[in-house]
Amino acid sequence: QVQLVESGGGLVQAGDSLRLSCTASGRTFSSYVMGWFRQAPGKEREFVAGINRSGGFVHADDVKDRFTIRRDNTNNAVYLQMNRLKPEDTAVYSCAAEATANMLIIYTAPGDYDYWGQGTQVTVSS
Repeated sequence: QVQLVESGGGLVQAGDSLRLSCTASGRTFSSYVMGWFRQAPGKEREFVAGINRSGGFVHADDVKDRFTIRRDNTNNAVYLQMNRLKPEDTAVYSCAAEATANMLIIYTAPGDYDYWGQGTQVTVSS
């Protein structure tokens, strides 16, 4: 089992940058595929980025030129660097983890993840 804690959210202006962090408990962090999701008011949770156990990653189309996911297995952390933020990026951002033996798989559906953090609010003003 793993516990996830996000940090780094806040209120910024359009065009600014933020870096979200997600730290995990436990000693088997490298065994998990990690994902970032977001949920805006009145909308369903959506995939933002995911990173597999080997460090390969995928980003959603609407963020792939602005956001970057990376992981640090030494520090049990996954990060989401968000540049050129837009008002439509406003949402609660959550990290998620799923244990897998597959080194290459990246899950993009919320239902594929068993473990979730509490979320961190990102608000982008115009």
